Amino acid sequence: MRDFSRIGHKAITWIEDVGLLIIAVATVIALSIEVVSMFEARTVTLADLLLLFIYLEVLAMVAMYLDSGKLPVRMPLYIAIVALARYMILDMKSLDTWKMLGVAGAVLLIALAILVIRYGHTRFPYGKEGNS
Repeated sequence: MRDFSRIGHKAITWIEDVGLLIIAVATVIALSIEVVSMFEARTVTLADLLLLFIYLEVLAMVAMYLDSGKLPVRMPLYIAIVALARYMILDMKSLDTWKMLGVAGAVLLIALAILVIRYGHTRFPYGKEGNS
């Protein structure tokens, strides 16, 4: 039974690594496609920069997970804020007042969640044996 558990753990770890590699490669491909399209258009917009920032944050998240084996909850929240900001910038003309307020409210709620998480980590830090 102990060997089965060890083999299962190794298999799951291998699957995680393959999944992270797929995410990293797909992100690099998407990043490359975006850069090529900017060169072809001979222009760089704020939406392009925010999209590149999202790709870099995804790569940083993959690297952080590979380094520590842990994924901070804040990283996806940062990505969500940038994605919502990009959505607002791209669709500014087509958003009515209520949708704009809804997206802004979502950004505010995510920012507050990040503050609560940061406060919890500083006020109640994990012990050396604790998991994050």
